[in-house]
Amino acid sequence: MDRRSEPMSAAPVGDPSGPTREPGQEGLGQEGTGQEGFGQEGFGQGGAESAGLRERKKQRTRLALVDAALELFVEQGYEETTIDEIVAAVEVSQRTFFRYFATKEDVVMGFLGDHDRILREALAARPPGERPFTALYESLRVVLRTIAKGDPTDSARFRRVRQVIEATPSLMAAQMARYAAATETLAAEIARREGVDPVADLRPKIVVAFFMAATKIAFEDCARLDIWDTGRVAARVEEAVALVGETMRDWV
Repeated sequence: MDRRSEPMSAAPVGDPSGPTREPGQEGLGQEGTGQEGFGQEGFGQGGAESAGLRERKKQRTRLALVDAALELFVEQGYEETTIDEIVAAVEVSQRTFFRYFATKEDVVMGFLGDHDRILREALAARPPGERPFTALYESLRVVLRTIAKGDPTDSARFRRVRQVIEATPSLMAAQMARYAAATETLAAEIARREGVDPVADLRPKIVVAFFMAATKIAFEDCARLDIWDTGRVAARVEEAVALVGETMRDWV
């Protein structure tokens, strides 16, 4: 195994994206920065614009790394691709890579982590008193709309992420771990919404397990049928989850 492809334990120190000083400002306190006389509002606006520019630059770098990695993973395989090859494609250093990703796996799974976050936030925002499975289903629809309505670049990333996961056993294992973690988080939120003890009452875990199983089956079915268009994937996932209630009523 190429040692260069092994992950580092943490991002390196000295991130240049943090605050820096202009030459001649070393050791200057607030009063010596030359900022006296600026109105609070004007200075705040300039700082916000500068921070916004930095964040946009960091996001562009992150997405460039994701796109380069996914292209290499699809072309030559996930296991066969090294971090050196990824950073060479973007013309950045390994130091920059580890500023954004702890491991090579994070390049793939982090993309799906954004979807998990949207699902959690949508579930927390559902109306009180809504039936648990309905709340999960409606929260999922928020995620699916996000996927389906994304720009073509996001759609291409989603397609490549799914292709790489389905073709890589180690990522399939990581996907199962992700499902398990998401199940625990969603079950805890359902328990909170229903006012029950998540340890003593198994119903939140059971309803989330049905929900997660339907979602997993739908994504796997899309891969089996070679369906990668985000709109069609979203529709099939929604159909599968909608079938849960009917299946439980007719078959259980």
